[in-house]
Amino acid sequence: MFRKLVSLDEAKRILKQSFSPKPVGVERVSISEAHNRVLAEDVVAPTDVPPFSRSTVDGYAVRAVDTFGADEDRPVALKLCGSVRVGETPRVIVKKGSTAEIATGAPLPRGADAVVMSEYVVQKGNTVLIHCAVSKGENVMKAGSDIHEGAVALKRGQTLSSHEVGVLAALGLTQVDVHKKPRVAVISTGAEIVEPGKPLTPGKIYDINAHTLSAAVTECGGEPTNLGIVPDETSRLKATLMEALNSADVVVTSGGVSVGPTDVVPQVLNALGEPGVIVCGIAAKPGKPTTIAIADGKPVFSLPGHPTSSLLMFHLLVRPLILSMAGRQEETLVTVKAVASAKIFPARGRRTFVMVSLTRDKSGELLASPVALGLSGAITTLARADGFIEVEESQQFINAGDEVIVRLFKPVRVIY
Repeated sequence: MFRKLVSLDEAKRILKQSFSPKPVGVERVSISEAHNRVLAEDVVAPTDVPPFSRSTVDGYAVRAVDTFGADEDRPVALKLCGSVRVGETPRVIVKKGSTAEIATGAPLPRGADAVVMSEYVVQKGNTVLIHCAVSKGENVMKAGSDIHEGAVALKRGQTLSSHEVGVLAALGLTQVDVHKKPRVAVISTGAEIVEPGKPLTPGKIYDINAHTLSAAVTECGGEPTNLGIVPDETSRLKATLMEALNSADVVVTSGGVSVGPTDVVPQVLNALGEPGVIVCGIAAKPGKPTTIAIADGKPVFSLPGHPTSSLLMFHLLVRPLILSMAGRQEETLVTVKAVASAKIFPARGRRTFVMVSLTRDKSGELLASPVALGLSGAITTLARADGFIEVEESQQFINAGDEVIVRLFKPVRVIY
């Protein structure tokens, strides 16, 4: 039986008091493996980007002062002294009264300080007629104008997207220090579940939670290890949990935490070491059976077997902890305002989370429609729900037409 139901806020407080999540370490990876990793240290530019001043257009490199007064009707004549191509070191010097043809991206030759676009130039043999005056620096990207040598190009704690990986490459770096991914062991319990791909015998269902929870771990920066399905037997469960604690930083189980005769997870957790179970039941719907323990200095989250309940409790309790251990900033779920499409009755005395789908009515108003949780094992809620409404313990109901705040599981494209 449950010791005592605590509120969700109290469960979070107890967890925070019992375990302080910290990054689990630092490792050096190649930039080809750096995508979606979190920087452990500032990246200081070892060189200027770009490393040389270069032309941003096809045209003619000039001394800006030599073009003053040039216009469409009265061009300035300059002598062609050569050309500069992309990828080569300029061999010409632009002196007073001269110019050099230059390609986009090519280094600016010595003596030049601007580029005239080809559209404003007429070349006649070695004479170049300039029909447009330019100012110093015009059509030129100066050395270090993007990133200066010695400047902090990327900051510690940044998650490396394709853009940041491009910055690393532009700096000539091949490796970077990132936070290690926290290792998360995922365990499913129950005699009724089998691994997807295996034959289903009467009374069996496929294991949903191991795969949804493993994917959720990956989404928040962790490294999941699926330890498979364990029957509701004390000795087998204890052995698997001990294996998980030896190899992982966090353990997540699903099933076996209700009040049935085979729900033995809380008792087993208490046998793994002090302090053992710190939360055994939360005054929330769904998610009431959720159990949290600390064993061998590591957190163990035992989530309900119901797939939607399990994933919701993961988002509320486990995700913030894994984010911190991965060196990531805690993320706030995106919220949108909507109107309840039907009357909603929350569970009395419990924090209620109502799964909803989002649509728009003919007037364009955003509607939040409750998605039934269904019976134990129902999976359609996961696919149909765009987010959820959180209803406080003291609120008796939400009327149809009331404005509600929907917390999105992920960005959605609302159908008009």
